Amino acid sequence: MQRLGVAYHFEQEIEEVLKFQHPDVTSDLYTTALQFRILREHGFSISSDVFDKFRSRDGKFMDSLSLDIEGLESLYEASHLGMDGESTAEEAKNFSMKNLKSLMEKLDSNTAKQVKQSLEVPLYWRVPRVEVRKFIGIYEKDSTKNLTLLELAKLDYNLVQSVHQRELKELQRWWKDLGLAEKLTFSRDRLMENHLWAMGIVSEPQFSKCRIGLTKFVCILTVIDDMYDVYGSLDELESFTDAVDRWEMKAMEDLPEYMKVCYVALLNFANEMVCGVIKDHGFNTLPYIKAEWANLCRAYLVEARWFYSGYIPSVDEYLENACISVGGHAAMVHAYIFRGAP
Repeated sequence: MQRLGVAYHFEQEIEEVLKFQHPDVTSDLYTTALQFRILREHGFSISSDVFDKFRSRDGKFMDSLSLDIEGLESLYEASHLGMDGESTAEEAKNFSMKNLKSLMEKLDSNTAKQVKQSLEVPLYWRVPRVEVRKFIGIYEKDSTKNLTLLELAKLDYNLVQSVHQRELKELQRWWKDLGLAEKLTFSRDRLMENHLWAMGIVSEPQFSKCRIGLTKFVCILTVIDDMYDVYGSLDELESFTDAVDRWEMKAMEDLPEYMKVCYVALLNFANEMVCGVIKDHGFNTLPYIKAEWANLCRAYLVEARWFYSGYIPSVDEYLENACISVGGHAAMVHAYIFRGAP
């Protein structure tokens, strides 16, 4: 159901079932790895020790598993849910990858296609909604398929796709009215890609507001990022960073015209977002939004100073700043707020 994209219809039922799922000593490799992956994906605690029963006396995975296609593929997918310090996950990945590659020529075309996809891009790294379209085609050819479930998946896919298409039309109107692409030609114009990114974060139809908000967030972030990276002078960027810190219309008086356009767009977006949350939930999120944008712009400014001074940071310096400038934390805060969780 998860790979067919219909699991969100049965969230409570799935959660109840998972509470009682745990691999036992009689479970085969496929079942054990599948349970391990699903439980970790849903936030349940499960130790990688469940794979110890598949090791021989020398501590390595048993050679007898090397021909178990389903088990190896399941183990490979599960290995990507390992945590820092878990050597079992890395060993499982290497063992399953090596044996899957050696078996590729012996597989039927449908199975070989699935294995090839898994080796190139594991499930945990894929955009779920894009995966649904591919898996429906694979599931159709499965001799054990459930026809009712398949029909539900097809109908649901078309329904959710229509929701995404309506969102994109609304976003296209917003982006055109905003006019940043025309006024700030130095920046990337990637509305479609930004919506796809938001869809990768949350794809279910009931979170339409969240997707629209996240798409707007990334559109404005991209413009500001490009302004710091490729266009603004250091003095101008210092002034813009200070204006974001102050977070008031007066702060833009000394900014150049192109920065005023960007600054107004940022404040309008944030205020619209904050007002919506206050209206729906009675909670003021402005302090959190201001803090995230201020942190982002300070991190962008650090990179700009490095560039203009010719300074080459150490790896540790760069990563410490990049963990902010990449925008991941700010995106999570915005997603949390847009999902209506004050």
